[in-house]
Amino acid sequence: MLEDKDLLSIQEVRTKVEKAFAAWQKYRTYSQEQVDAIVERMAAAARANAKRLADLAVEETGYGNAKDKYIKNLLTCDWLPRRMRGIKTVGILRELPEEKIVEIGVPVGVVAAILPTTNPTSTAISKTLVSLKAGNAIVISPHPRAFKCTCATAAVLYQAALEAGAPEDIIQCVDRATMEGINALMRHERVSVILATGGHAMVKAAYSSGKPAFGVGPGNVPVLVDTSAGLEDAIAKIVAGKSFDYGTVCSSEQALVAEYSLRDRILGLLKQHKAYLCNDQQSDALGKLLITPNWTVNPQCVGQAPTKIAKMAGFEVPSDTSIICCEIAGVGKKFPLSAEKLSPVLSLIFVADYAAALDTCFALLKFGGAGHTAAIYAKNDTRIREYGMRMPAMRVLVNTPAPQGSTGITTNLFPSMTLGCGALAGNSTSDNIGPLHLINIKRLAYTVRTPEEAFEMPLDYDKAEDGPTAATGSGGGGAIDRAAVVSAVERYLASRGIAAQAAPSMSSLTAPFTAPLATQAAAPSCGCSTPGAPRPAVQQSVVASVAAEVVDRFLARRGTAPAGSPSGSPKLDGYS
Repeated sequence: MLEDKDLLSIQEVRTKVEKAFAAWQKYRTYSQEQVDAIVERMAAAARANAKRLADLAVEETGYGNAKDKYIKNLLTCDWLPRRMRGIKTVGILRELPEEKIVEIGVPVGVVAAILPTTNPTSTAISKTLVSLKAGNAIVISPHPRAFKCTCATAAVLYQAALEAGAPEDIIQCVDRATMEGINALMRHERVSVILATGGHAMVKAAYSSGKPAFGVGPGNVPVLVDTSAGLEDAIAKIVAGKSFDYGTVCSSEQALVAEYSLRDRILGLLKQHKAYLCNDQQSDALGKLLITPNWTVNPQCVGQAPTKIAKMAGFEVPSDTSIICCEIAGVGKKFPLSAEKLSPVLSLIFVADYAAALDTCFALLKFGGAGHTAAIYAKNDTRIREYGMRMPAMRVLVNTPAPQGSTGITTNLFPSMTLGCGALAGNSTSDNIGPLHLINIKRLAYTVRTPEEAFEMPLDYDKAEDGPTAATGSGGGGAIDRAAVVSAVERYLASRGIAAQAAPSMSSLTAPFTAPLATQAAAPSCGCSTPGAPRPAVQQSVVASVAAEVVDRFLARRGTAPAGSPSGSPKLDGYS
């Protein structure tokens, strides 16, 4: 019998979304204590199976290595749940008595989780734990090349959730994932939000689905080694980051950038850490191998060992090689190795000075990793902060391996395998995705003021001005706004500790300044002559200055002159 894989996938998606939605109708009533107990049980089950699931992922996908995939699993089933402890996600989240606001967590519903082939088990654990922590159900769509290990992970988590009291069908995993099935999942009316991890096309499809979505962009992580850096520590950590799971993490280092003055020392330290330094011919061969003519990463090279990649490129490297390094002369399409490679191949770019290093790192991110991650090794905090301000990256890591730092292992970033890249990359967030991204917050807001108390301007439409006056700096002629002067004076008096009942005196003091300037007969106090033609509008800053001078004179005559006023009155609040 002929089978249409797409139709079967679509039907499976529809069935499993409906099951998940029905389960969520029960789960949405659970208390925070019940939710937390379920999350803890799932995390414990994942820890018990972390090694087995890592082995399954490598066996099925052929990407990366088991020892590092085990660490990624621990990130999501050990460190992540510990960081989530105490986070409130359902019911009353917090009360703000002074503001008379009460915040209430509301689950979003069914989460559609699109998973990658590079980090299948760790991403499945992460997305499932944060979804259920937020009070939601989840439907997981595995990558076709990783569906066995992904569904095995989902099964472990689901069984643990049931044992802890979760409703049946709260976790679903699609067995027959196809592109048509994935599109049906993302557009299903019961799906509330999408968590998408994958290639650019997949993330774009998620954002085009019409649903709220959290996707990630590609990474092309530059790492700047500053002249102030401790080189031995820096190179050791860069090699550790680049070799981690054979470069499959999207926040893995892609290019080391440093000044020429550091070149010899850096190359020597790379050799000490078993990095293989390619000659020009080998670098050219790797560029042609790793990056396809249409500028995508060659999937046959993703997450492969250095020895295998070298052999595919036509040369040999020692069996204990940690990473492969290629020196390149620039960034862009003339230099294929300046792109993201998803393998243990690190580009080296040496430049004249710090300014050129900043420009190069900026160019690397714009070439293919805008919004994702950048790293710097330095002891000069001024340069660290300048780098952080300049780079178009939402995670700027300092003195840490990039994969471990970006995912929260070695930094206090939230532990996550889904790293938002912000608007620069077309993403809806720049955060590491956690449970608080998967809830809505309802707010009880009690009355605290009348409408009249909320505004400085009168609310009576009939009394409102038809347009700008001279006192508002319109640029036209006219009288100074008496109300503006009085208001400025009163605020100035208040700042000097004078009670508001002094206001009657203010009327006489400000009267000379409230008549049209063209009709004033007396010369200004400065002794200047007054021209006969109408004067241009007086800016509010001028009004404030005049008002302050008048008040200071008045207080001086009373013997209560404010300290320091002769040397220049302070700017009035709202008029500076």
